[in-house]
Amino acid sequence: MKLLNHKPFPFSIPIILLILHFNPLVAQESVVDKAIEVSGMEKMKNAEASFSFRKHTYSYKRQNGQFTYTRIGKNKDSSMVRDVYTNKGFTRYIDDAVASITEERKNAYTNSVNSVMYFAFLPLWLKDQAVVLENKGTTSIKGKEYHKIRVTFKKEGGGVDYEDVFLYWFDVEDYSMDYLAYKYFTGKGGMRFREAYNQRTVNGVTIQDYRNLQPKIKDAVPFEQIEKAFENGKLEELSIIELKNVKISTLPKI
Repeated sequence: MKLLNHKPFPFSIPIILLILHFNPLVAQESVVDKAIEVSGMEKMKNAEASFSFRKHTYSYKRQNGQFTYTRIGKNKDSSMVRDVYTNKGFTRYIDDAVASITEERKNAYTNSVNSVMYFAFLPLWLKDQAVVLENKGTTSIKGKEYHKIRVTFKKEGGGVDYEDVFLYWFDVEDYSMDYLAYKYFTGKGGMRFREAYNQRTVNGVTIQDYRNLQPKIKDAVPFEQIEKAFENGKLEELSIIELKNVKISTLPKI
């Protein structure tokens, strides 16, 4: 932001604070905007990327709102499987031939590929039109203070899992997204809490891995206070979310 060389109005800071206090929408939008800015994720609106996650290789391309997400792996019989998800839909290829799959499987594979991309490049997606932000004030985790933002989704444009609820914690000083949690309702439902680690910068974009945790006893933890359960040792590690060999290159706007 360009700073003008003017003397500040004596009451400008209190007035700004009052505006943020009485207009929570302004406050939460400001937190998310700042988090996206410091993470460099704005670049991912026009970029190519690739990374490895577990047994698959992923590629990402997004330019002027058009996207192509690809996942490559192998079947048990060693045949090559390539899943391609674009604005036009999903296609599965097996050894470069289009595979015939049911709508149920197609939806499952689409959600799987999209989910990996969603978590890999957070907090970019928190400004999508279907996102509803709610400022939950500040809270502390491990002695550090965080902005706590609750995210829900509109039915229109919110995807098949629009009823899911997310929580994000942004450091009040540097706006890093150190924790997130979500409550989902597909299958038997449940909740997850993720703690970020191994934060690094790839071509100006912040990438991080996560410890993925869940309540030790199902339904024993109130989701809206799951960070307290984390601090009190009521969560257990379920898995590690680790992105390897991450490469990112920016693309021009056309």
